[in-house]
Amino acid sequence: MIQPVLANEALLSDIRAANRDDDQFRMWWLGQSGFLIQFRSQHLLFDPYLSDSLTRKYADTDKPHVRMTEIPVEPSKLDFVDVVTSSHNHTDHLDAETISALSKANPSLQIVVPAANRLFASERLQVDPQRLLTIDDGTSVEIGEFRLTGVPAAHETVERDEQGRLVFLGFVARFGRWSVYHSGDTILYDGMVERLQDFNIDVALLPINGRLPERRVAGNLWGREAAMLAKQIGVRCVVPCHYEMFEFNTETPDEFVSACEQLRQTYQILKCGQRWCSETLLTE
Repeated sequence: MIQPVLANEALLSDIRAANRDDDQFRMWWLGQSGFLIQFRSQHLLFDPYLSDSLTRKYADTDKPHVRMTEIPVEPSKLDFVDVVTSSHNHTDHLDAETISALSKANPSLQIVVPAANRLFASERLQVDPQRLLTIDDGTSVEIGEFRLTGVPAAHETVERDEQGRLVFLGFVARFGRWSVYHSGDTILYDGMVERLQDFNIDVALLPINGRLPERRVAGNLWGREAAMLAKQIGVRCVVPCHYEMFEFNTETPDEFVSACEQLRQTYQILKCGQRWCSETLLTE
């Protein structure tokens, strides 16, 4: 099994040591689509999956979710998180074990979900629907230093509920002078590039596990598509994710790296538990 670069107390110590009240931000990949953003002593956690709930759920089925990377930290230890997101209802993006533990550790935790998913999320998390903050296509919420805006995601289609609200979202997080795009699970769709160009995104967090029919799950961008999207929307750095979690649904970053280099698109490959700092953008 893949060992995180930093895990448990070593990871927590690294997060604490990096915490500074300056204009830069720090980021850690926590596996799958989970990223922790640290800015001015506040913390935003995108789509964390920090349990083995899916491995247990599918253990005796014809679609086992065999974990590839060890859990980097128990969610109950993350007692400094201000905001957590769920981009859609799939368990690796809306995990009750993870988010419930985070809520207990952080009584003031703000949970942001798509408006279309509020009732489903409240039932899964066993909380009052009013406990959840919601956004939709083009709407925003502000929580401390962070402003989160919803943008469409296609997993594998841009799906809306009967009220026209998006079922799959991406998030653009703005804080200080920075703009970070977390796509959620998505493939390319018409108008995507034009929509995202307007945000002047510094860092894009994009899935690269692709889509193969034999996996029998909704797919994502291939590595070459993630690189191309980053280049087209003008991001300063692109970071791949959604791989090295489950054996049946993963890819290597090789295609992504090759495409980025061909396109001269700046990228960063992170290992689970590894820190990335925005200061690296200042040296470009």
